[in-house]
Amino acid sequence: MKLIVAVQELVTDGLPDVEPSWRDLHAIELEGPLINAEMDLLDVQISLLDRPASELGRRRLRRAENKVLAARRTVTNRLGTGEAA
Repeated sequence: MKLIVAVQELVTDGLPDVEPSWRDLHAIELEGPLINAEMDLLDVQISLLDRPASELGRRRLRRAENKVLAARRTVTNRLGTGEAA
């Protein structure tokens, strides 16, 4: 634990303690569904690493990939309409 604190002090030494702005928080909120979809995709990919390829596994992977694409499209459309500003 002391090592973690020492490394953190080295990394943040001299940097002011700054909280994220409301714009940063809003951007994170807009990207939340995309982040969740990417985490779901990663979970599926990890679960398929040590299993032989099956039709069910391929379907799960395709579904997760489609979910990421849909979330990415939604985020892009929101940013394009100026909703993030």
